[in-house]
Amino acid sequence: MRIGLQTWGSHGDIRPFVALAEGLRQAGHEVTLLLTCVDSDAYASLSSPSGVKIRVVASPVIDLAEVERLGEAAARMVNPFAQTKMLIEGGFLPAEAAMFDAALQLAAECDVLIGHFFLYPLQIAAERARKPYVSVLLSHVMVPSAHSHPIGLPFGQGALWRITRWALHKTAARYPNRLRATLGMAPVRDVLTEVWLSPELTLLGVSPRICARQPDWAPSLQVTGFLDMPNMQLEGRLTDEVEAFLAAGEAPVYFTFGSWTPRDIKHQSENLRLLTDAARLSGRRAVIQTPDAKACGFHSDQQILYVSASPHHLIFPRCAAVVHHGGAGTTQSATLAGRPSVVVANIAEQEHWGQELQRLGIAGKPLRRRSVSAGKLASRIRALRPDMPAKAAAIARAMVRENGVATAVRIINEKYGGGNA
Repeated sequence: MRIGLQTWGSHGDIRPFVALAEGLRQAGHEVTLLLTCVDSDAYASLSSPSGVKIRVVASPVIDLAEVERLGEAAARMVNPFAQTKMLIEGGFLPAEAAMFDAALQLAAECDVLIGHFFLYPLQIAAERARKPYVSVLLSHVMVPSAHSHPIGLPFGQGALWRITRWALHKTAARYPNRLRATLGMAPVRDVLTEVWLSPELTLLGVSPRICARQPDWAPSLQVTGFLDMPNMQLEGRLTDEVEAFLAAGEAPVYFTFGSWTPRDIKHQSENLRLLTDAARLSGRRAVIQTPDAKACGFHSDQQILYVSASPHHLIFPRCAAVVHHGGAGTTQSATLAGRPSVVVANIAEQEHWGQELQRLGIAGKPLRRRSVSAGKLASRIRALRPDMPAKAAAIARAMVRENGVATAVRIINEKYGGGNA
C-alpha cells in the first residue's frame, strides 16, 4: 500500500511516527512521512535507513522566544481547555496552511492516511479524498469511558465525560470547522469522537502495562503499546564525560524536562537553580539536562553533571530514578528502563501521566511546575520508596516483550488488506 503519515509537535510527537513509518516501510509498504516540529529545525537532515520518504513542513513553527512564552503561560494555567486553545493558536495555527496544503497532496498520493490526533488538516484531507484515516493517540487521557475519567472520581465518570466532550468541542471545534467550511464540508458535531478519535481506526501508542483497556471502548480503538525504536542518529550517544560520571559513584538521578526545558538564559537559569538546589537538598548524585549550563553560570562537580542532551534509551537504565515533565515519550522511556519517576507536570496531560505512574506504584504524587519548589522536589526524590525499583523493573520486563510498532503494523495490514508483509 501507499501509506502517508503526518505528525506535528515536539520530539515526543515526532519520534513515534518515525518508528511507525519505519515499521510500515520494512513491512513492504511505500511510506511517506510529513513532520512539523514546533520548536526545532533538527529534522531537516533526518533520513530513513529503510527508504521512508520524509518531508519536513514549516519547521520550526515558532521562534525560541515564542516557544518560551507559550511554555511559561501553559504551565501557569489551571484550566486544561484554556491550555489547549493557547497551544493550538500559538503553536499550530501558524503552520496550519502549510500543513493543510501538504495534507491535501498526501491524500492525493496515498491509499491510507495516518495522523497525529491533533492533525485535523489531515483528517479533513482524508475525508475529502475519501481515503481511510487512522488517528494515532500518544496518550490515553482523552479516551472517553463510563469507567474512568482523568479527574479520578470513583463515580459519575459518564457524566464527567459528557461535560468534558462539550467543553472540548466548544474550545477546539472552531478550527477544523473553519477549514471544512472552505471546502464546503459540513461541520463536525463532536471534535473528540469525529476528529481526534477516528471512528474507523484509532491506534493508542501506550503500553498496556500503563493503559488498561476499558470495557466500553469501541473495537476501532486499539492499544498497540509504546511506539518505540532504536536510538535515532540525531539523539547522539553518551559522551565520555557522562560515562566517567556514571562510573565514579552510585547511580545518579536524571533530571530532564524534555522539550519543556527553557532555552533562553533567564528562564534556563531559573530552571537550573530549581533542579540544582533540589539535587543538593536530596543528597543524591545527579545528571541535569539543560541546553547550556555554562552560559547560565553553572558548572559540573562531583555531585552534579550538566549535559546538553543524552539519549533516554542509553542513560535512563543507568540511573536510579528519573525526574521529568510527564511527557508521553519520556514517561514510557523511563518505565521501559525500569526506573521510578518523579513527575513535575506543566499541563494536564502530563499530570495524568504522573497519576498513572503513581497508580502503578512507581512514582509519588505528581508535582505541578507552577507551584514546585526545590524543597518539594527534593522531598519527592527522598520519598521514593525502596519497593519502587522492583515494581518498575517488573513492568519494564513486561514492556520489553511488547512491540508497539509491530502490533500497529499488523493491525493496519489486517484492516486495510496489506496482509502480513
